Amino acid sequence: MKKQLLAAILSAAMILGLTACGGTSTQTPAADTTAAAEETTQAADTGTADAEEAEDTEVNKDATAADAAYTIGISQFAEHGSLDNCREGFLAGLEEEGIVEGTNLTVLFDNAQADTGTASTISDNYVSKKVNLICAIATPSAMSAYNSTMNTDIPVIYTAVSDPVGSGLVDSLEAPGANITGTSDYLDTSSIMKLIQAVNPDVKKIGLLYDIGQDSSTTAIQEAKDYLDKEGIEYVERTGTTTDEVQLAADALIADGVDAVFTPTDNTIMTAELSIYEKFIDAGIPHYTGADSFALNGAFVGYGVDYANLGQKTADMIADILIDNADPSKTAVETFDNGTATVNTETCKALGLDFDTVKKAFEPLCTQVNEITTAESFDEVESK
Repeated sequence: MKKQLLAAILSAAMILGLTACGGTSTQTPAADTTAAAEETTQAADTGTADAEEAEDTEVNKDATAADAAYTIGISQFAEHGSLDNCREGFLAGLEEEGIVEGTNLTVLFDNAQADTGTASTISDNYVSKKVNLICAIATPSAMSAYNSTMNTDIPVIYTAVSDPVGSGLVDSLEAPGANITGTSDYLDTSSIMKLIQAVNPDVKKIGLLYDIGQDSSTTAIQEAKDYLDKEGIEYVERTGTTTDEVQLAADALIADGVDAVFTPTDNTIMTAELSIYEKFIDAGIPHYTGADSFALNGAFVGYGVDYANLGQKTADMIADILIDNADPSKTAVETFDNGTATVNTETCKALGLDFDTVKKAFEPLCTQVNEITTAESFDEVESK
């Protein structure tokens, strides 16, 4: 721009010089000459400004493409190993899709500590902050997010929801019907019943331990009853909505003289597991459950899906929605094959059972049999 301005000034100076030397060409008044110089300068400025504006526009376009950023709210209902693995798998999966926390992803993470009121507050807060998407981990958090976003365009992707249809989150697994979809840890209850029978073919009475207020337990418990009725096996139900109540329910099942206890993917019982597993061991009662985190916290067996893989698949769905603008209402819910049995070897030994014998009995019924020892978290197990 400075070069163009200098050229314009020199041109004007040359014109003035020729006039002053008395050339034969037609004289140009000084005022006209100055105006011409100014016009030339303005033209140069305009051309430069247009070029700079065009250049800035290109830079801004590139910056927008490079700096595409997302804010996701992650609402987890409770603290336990399976849900933690789900969240970690979800973030790892997003990173593989190029959505990286701290680079182009801002994560708002909150744990409801197994309180439905808190879960609702968390979802409402995400809506007020206008996040791009809410990822809800476990059924109560998914239901809260669904209710909070009902009159917004914020999509909800859930994970670790055992019965999306039964809980009213979606119309069907194939076509959710609303701005919500996700991945399900649906539990094949009959398979767990078969594991119980594999270890104890003469089982006579099974205890059903769950929280009656947990939607994730409703279908599984009914399926367990149907199976046991068909097999002619007696069952007794005990429920609890708090850790104290769960402890009392465990004591009642021991008094009932059950041969084994079954719990589905129930967050309330999971939260209380560390406080009840020794009761069952002392009574010689194996506790069969619907997730590996139960076994981590002392239960005899956890059976179901791989929660880290569940989280990664959830990440794939989120990437499709954020990057490719997939419609959640038309995105089918993903379900996973059950089949992974996780046996707590310490509990197994304390119950007087041989792990190799248990594993051999389980293998025809499972795709994989894993071992674990008692700890509060999977990180603690890995550090041993």
